[in-house]
Amino acid sequence: MNAPNFDSSNVHGRATFFDGLTTARHDAVVEFAPRILRVHGADGRVLAQWPYDELETRSSPDNVLRLGRARDAVLARLEIRDPQLAAAIDEQSAPVDRTGRIERGLRIKVIFWSCAATASLILIAVVGMPLIATELTPFVPYAIERKLGAAIDAQTRVNFNEGKRSGTPLDCGSAEKEQAGRAAFEKLIRQMETAAGLPLPIKATIVRKPEANAITLPGGHIYVFEGLVREARTADELAGIIAHEFGHVAHRDGTRTIMQGAGVALLFGMLLGDFVGGGAVVVAAKTLLRTSYSRDVEAAADRYGVVLVSKLGGDPRALAAILSRIDGGTHVGPKILADHPETRDRIIAIEAMATSTPRGPLLNQAEWAALKSICAEE
Repeated sequence: MNAPNFDSSNVHGRATFFDGLTTARHDAVVEFAPRILRVHGADGRVLAQWPYDELETRSSPDNVLRLGRARDAVLARLEIRDPQLAAAIDEQSAPVDRTGRIERGLRIKVIFWSCAATASLILIAVVGMPLIATELTPFVPYAIERKLGAAIDAQTRVNFNEGKRSGTPLDCGSAEKEQAGRAAFEKLIRQMETAAGLPLPIKATIVRKPEANAITLPGGHIYVFEGLVREARTADELAGIIAHEFGHVAHRDGTRTIMQGAGVALLFGMLLGDFVGGGAVVVAAKTLLRTSYSRDVEAAADRYGVVLVSKLGGDPRALAAILSRIDGGTHVGPKILADHPETRDRIIAIEAMATSTPRGPLLNQAEWAALKSICAEE
């Protein structure tokens, strides 16, 4: 390394020079010129002139600095035993690194850039992936979202079945005594689907899960939990929650959340059209089941739900009513409710938006009674 303050005018010393052509030893004097190391013979004749940045060290004993010129066809060498002269050359020439200064500097650089790369990856994972997912979600073709939804749905059913009593079907409405309830539920969903006019078909199912909850997967898959049906006092209350889930379908919140959580593996799967290989789908399903949506996302789904129920002629305030009752309950997956202040704010906002007058209940009394019994034990 060329030292900017290095004064070479008074630096010189004795060394032994080998010209590489013969085995003769030449007593030499080393002179520090501004850009080159000049080697003089005993008679004053110049034996070699080597630029500092072309010097290279050769294998030698510990107390000897053996130098040569890099890429020199003639294997001339200079042997220096004077410690002060060797230190001066080490200071003046970057390739000469007897003290390990360059190696330590390189090691520090490697550590620095390794830490910088790690920090960049973390930043991309924490900040970049959510931003990328948010920007890319609207451009995901619906055909790919349906395929992704089918894969996530299959894995979600595996997760739902864990710990469930053996022999009991997951879906409600399959038994003979549950058929009337299933018909009422399908009527409600058909009404909502027609009014919503979404580009994806809705596949709504009531499952035997005790929590008062509902979740939405990519591709229009909606799961309503048995606990929510039990908690609802009217068909309009249940419709309010389901309409809220329709909002998540319309805004593609499930797809965006999975892309944010599952990361690069899922993005490659989407590009390749392969969602069943590796663990990306498992990670994606677990991500969705454990995620709570942000306040802005939930507020947007609330607005959508209020508009949809109003369009059907139902009671748009029913959503606020059921939210106020299940506040503070334990929920699995993307929670209908988050913390208490948010729930109160949501209820106030829903009631402010709900200005239409209901034309009547969305299901008649007999249909609602059948729907309430859709999960009857076989």
